Amino acid sequence: MKKEKIILYQVLPRLFGNRTPNPVPNGSIEENGCGKLSAFTREVLQELKETGYTHIWYTGVLEHTTQTGYSAWGIRKDHPAVVKGKAGSPYAIKDYYDVDPDLADDVSRRRNELEALIRRTHQAGLKVIIDFVPNHVAREYFSDAKPEGVEDPGASDDKRVAFAPNNNFYYLPGEAFAPEFDLNVNGNIYREYPAKATGNDCFSARPSRNDWYETVKLNYGKDYLAGGRLCAAPVVSTWEKMLAILLFWAGKGIDGFRCDMAEMVPVEFWAYAIPRVKEKHPGAVFIAEIYNPDQYRNYLHRGKFDYLYDKVGLYDTLRSIITGHQPAKAITACWQSVDDIQPQMLNFLENHDEQRIASAFFAGNPFKALPALVVSATLNTNPFMVYFGQERGEPGMDAEGFSGCDGRTSIFDYWSLPSFRDELSDAQRDLHRYYRKILQLCNQSKAIREGMFYDLMYVNPPSEKFNPDKQYAYLRCHEEELLLIVANFADKDADLNVFLPAHAFETFGIKEAPLKDSFFPLRIKAYDAAIISLCR
Repeated sequence: MKKEKIILYQVLPRLFGNRTPNPVPNGSIEENGCGKLSAFTREVLQELKETGYTHIWYTGVLEHTTQTGYSAWGIRKDHPAVVKGKAGSPYAIKDYYDVDPDLADDVSRRRNELEALIRRTHQAGLKVIIDFVPNHVAREYFSDAKPEGVEDPGASDDKRVAFAPNNNFYYLPGEAFAPEFDLNVNGNIYREYPAKATGNDCFSARPSRNDWYETVKLNYGKDYLAGGRLCAAPVVSTWEKMLAILLFWAGKGIDGFRCDMAEMVPVEFWAYAIPRVKEKHPGAVFIAEIYNPDQYRNYLHRGKFDYLYDKVGLYDTLRSIITGHQPAKAITACWQSVDDIQPQMLNFLENHDEQRIASAFFAGNPFKALPALVVSATLNTNPFMVYFGQERGEPGMDAEGFSGCDGRTSIFDYWSLPSFRDELSDAQRDLHRYYRKILQLCNQSKAIREGMFYDLMYVNPPSEKFNPDKQYAYLRCHEEELLLIVANFADKDADLNVFLPAHAFETFGIKEAPLKDSFFPLRIKAYDAAIISLCR
């Protein structure tokens, strides 16, 4: 069976299919419109497949808090004081078993529409990833779609105590929820007593606007009042509830889960849940959003995750190289720090949390990141992710509403993206073609898809024909295929002479190639990369 390199496309359906011209900041769904699940037609999905993607991460498809009312369909209204933006955060889940009504053409059939999208995606040869948000829920969580016998988180909690092993939430007894902002919206006051701890481990009744105030922290049996000690009970109520949610969606055909803030949930839970899901759904993929390198191997080996975010490693390094704050040779130390687990690190240059490459807060020009694209996508066999609009040079410079102009695409507001609603420029088409070429190569090339890696930087010191501050070179090899890949982060073309040591050929087991050291001359354009097939 042919191995596959995962190429993941992250997309917010709320924004992807919205073509509303001239959206207004803080606009309602009536003013600004909203993308629907139906925008992912067979033709759209086939185009994504042909571009080189293997998986789609549909971000924000589960029901979350919103300022849009759907009471006509039996959905409880959310208090606007604890909703971020008009559309609301996809990470303030208010029903783990339901679908965001914003995304449905027919709200009464929203769950059917998601199931139809899953089928269409599979028919196009793509796999489906959705968010699993295990650390926190919306402050007003209420499920009207839960299966029979399922109880909402917190329904049986003892609210008189701060912590109990089988409570689903943490409480602040004797204190009312009183954040630093007004809970009175047009005479309607949000009330919560006793206050619950906020999702970002804020154990205070007074979270700030910078806290995740719209969410409450879930309790996995970790007693923060006792120094974060995990209670002795092997399984607590929250564990069982969360496992049931994973099994529910895996049973609907979901192929994998991007697990939000996975390291804020005890690794013991993942060790309990992931094997149980995989027992019934062996192909299920689990991706951890994690930022602490000290915990990487713990969450992989003990927690049983398949892949981890490589944010504080390769992403941060490449961003610093693109913006001129680190030399290209810094990539070597970066991959070396995760050498033993590199095939399990998810690479990316954008996602919904990070600033757009084309924004004034990052590179200001999407073409400056092309050498980083090649490195991130081809350095190893591990997965690579593209955030929708990245391939079109989306600038993310709109002040959509809640988040303001920060170089990110808002996850809180109804909006339409210039790179999707407007006619593409010639430059955008060129950018998209470049991405398509690289992404297709990732699975067309055995050397990239499943081959060995050899870093050439240690034998290419500074010279007139190679600048380690601006160029990065390596080899990829599998059986009869040998590739030389050189990325040029400089703002000018470069005439290079890349040294290829005999040791590299020996490492790859190439017996017929000349084992003597040799130089390979090449010319690379500014902000570009060369991928050269070497004759075996």
